[in-house]
Amino acid sequence: MHTTYFTRTAIAAVLLACGSHAALADQMDDIKKAGKVRVAIAIGTPLFSYADANLQPTGSDVDTATELAKDLGVKLEIVAITTAARIPTLQAQRADLVISSLSITEERAKVVDFSTPYSAITIMVGAPKDVKIASYADLAGKRIGLTRATTNDALTTKEAKGAEIMRYEDDATLITSVVTGQVDIFSSTPSNMGEINKRAAGKNFEMKFSQLDSGLGITMNKGEPKLKEWINAWVNTNLHNGKLNTIYKKYHGRDLPANVVKPV
Repeated sequence: MHTTYFTRTAIAAVLLACGSHAALADQMDDIKKAGKVRVAIAIGTPLFSYADANLQPTGSDVDTATELAKDLGVKLEIVAITTAARIPTLQAQRADLVISSLSITEERAKVVDFSTPYSAITIMVGAPKDVKIASYADLAGKRIGLTRATTNDALTTKEAKGAEIMRYEDDATLITSVVTGQVDIFSSTPSNMGEINKRAAGKNFEMKFSQLDSGLGITMNKGEPKLKEWINAWVNTNLHNGKLNTIYKKYHGRDLPANVVKPV
């Protein structure tokens, strides 16, 4: 009996040790071993991530991913996705991180982990200047376009009672739909509205009201403590030294909102 007890105790200790080792193992180790970090980015979000004149990825999120990979000491592999595929791509292990204008929300935080905010996005309702809209109540009975599986989608669905919501797979498709007149009212960002006004200058789109100033997080799967610790330290360092603000200002023409991103 004593021998059996000892054996069981020894086995339990070995299993506990193995479990502890597994818990300490982290995707960070896999990234270092592979010599690359796979970052999912939805290409087609003006100013954050889009294709330049040479069809190369650019934007504030692309620059952020580039700097992160450089400081991590590995190559950057961009995994091009749609906006709706950001979290599913991560959960399917097709990417190590998502850096793609993904707002930090309680609902999303149930299934993925976020870094401290590295950037910010303003969500707004836009429409032509001659359309009278001042609040969600004014959207009742009207058609509004937005990008599927975004904070815009969740907010507008909750607040715009009686509106007909047209959902598009990515920002590029939403923009095209507004420019071609499929929808005149949209929930999106100031940067997307700027692109719309470039392509449909005669319609004079303007912000009707702000829905939210939202912090954006670098996103990873849950249960990755070493990776999360490193990323949070990287974000805080680059907020403090101004690098992330410089990236944001380069593309968005303004500083990061102080009420959303607070440097340490």
